[in-house]
Amino acid sequence: MTKNSSVLLSEFKNIINDKETNLYVLRNNNGVEAIFTDYGQRLISLFVPDRNGNMEDIVLGFNTLQEYIDSKEKYFGATIGRYGNRIAKGKFSIDGKSYQLATNNGENHLHGGDKGFNDVVWDVKKVTENEIEFKRVSPDMEEGYPGNLDVTVHYHLTDDNELEITYKATTDKATHVNLTHHSFFNLKGEGEGTINDHLLYINADRYTPVDEGLIPIGKLEMVEGTPFDFRKPKPIGQDLEVKNGQLTFGNGYDHNFVLGESPKNNKGLVLAAKVIEPTSGRIMEVYTDEPGLQFYGGNFLDGTIIGKKGKPYIFRGAFCLETQHFPDTPNNQNFPTTLLKPEEEYSSTCIYKFLVDKKP
Repeated sequence: MTKNSSVLLSEFKNIINDKETNLYVLRNNNGVEAIFTDYGQRLISLFVPDRNGNMEDIVLGFNTLQEYIDSKEKYFGATIGRYGNRIAKGKFSIDGKSYQLATNNGENHLHGGDKGFNDVVWDVKKVTENEIEFKRVSPDMEEGYPGNLDVTVHYHLTDDNELEITYKATTDKATHVNLTHHSFFNLKGEGEGTINDHLLYINADRYTPVDEGLIPIGKLEMVEGTPFDFRKPKPIGQDLEVKNGQLTFGNGYDHNFVLGESPKNNKGLVLAAKVIEPTSGRIMEVYTDEPGLQFYGGNFLDGTIIGKKGKPYIFRGAFCLETQHFPDTPNNQNFPTTLLKPEEEYSSTCIYKFLVDKKP
């Protein structure tokens, strides 16, 4: 079934809320493999080559469906919705009507609520050797959100070693939507130590500072002269010990960056970020048409979760780069809007592209 992975299909066969779960493998002509389950649309494994052609699984996760269900880390590899990131106090208003969402992150709403898109079984509508499509209708008032939201997420593993994710959604009532992908990456391989020595570039002059609850305070601040300046590649861990209130609030990096408008690839998507892992030579580029990028440095990993190879997932043992609209946009009129109306279609694209630096 899969050339690289020890993950067994039998460990992902189950029935959840009367829906059967399954496992799906995408391959391209270069031997890159992406393995998904329809439970939360999770990316279970992603095997990409190093400079010597050795394939390694670079996303954190588990060998069994039950571990995903039971884990205190709910978001490994999942699609996040209806709203990726936080909404202050779980409240917003549309056309004068107030809505109360689940508050599952202290007093705030995080990643869709108590049972977000990561906790449901999706319908698989299309499977080819290198493409898969997931569909679901999120019913009106699920987790407090208005409108029946019809969602399609399409994954394409190209022969350019890109994992291209395309999100589409329509609604029958005005609602807020902010979908994203939540893989935890370590370009050395999952469970292979810290990511603090990975070199990170983020295409952003500004970021959205937060309060102690990691809710944006409504300002766009310049990164220049702060630990949030990744406009030239630097080790992720380089400035983590700098005395900075924002790093204290996030226990490290857990912030939204305001992306630049260029350079763009041949599909018109902006280069949002680039990560270089010097030891293996693996490089990951992130492209998107979203205005923001959440960079999370694995600050809540603590070594108690054991991954696919039996190795602990240590503090700052992974990073996430989530393309998105900004956190708490429904309560910030100066942020690019996340409001979706019945006559509109939500559309978002994210590409994770994998390259290799041949020089050791």
